Amino acid sequence: MIILITIVHIIVCFFLIVVVLLQSGKSGDVAAAFGGMGSQTAFGPRGAATVLSRATTWSAIIFMVTSITLSVVASRRGVTNSVLQGVKTAPVKAQPVKPAAPAPQK
Repeated sequence: MIILITIVHIIVCFFLIVVVLLQSGKSGDVAAAFGGMGSQTAFGPRGAATVLSRATTWSAIIFMVTSITLSVVASRRGVTNSVLQGVKTAPVKAQPVKPAAPAPQK
């Protein structure tokens, strides 16, 4: 089960990357970056949703659902594997603080 969700998650990741990179920017000119009047709305002109924007929305939803599912399944299994699990820490050697030298007087 977890392997299937992981495979779907990876496929959705690559699909989401491709779909986002294929989309064209909305009012992405240099003038728009500095307050140009390319559009009167805050986030650019809203047109009809294209196939790419709908694919982006659905792939983002699937990505979030698979991410949450994988984290819930991992926490219920009690998986506590960590990258730092095998790392041994060196003991900290405490040294007394030396008092600061008095400031020279003029």
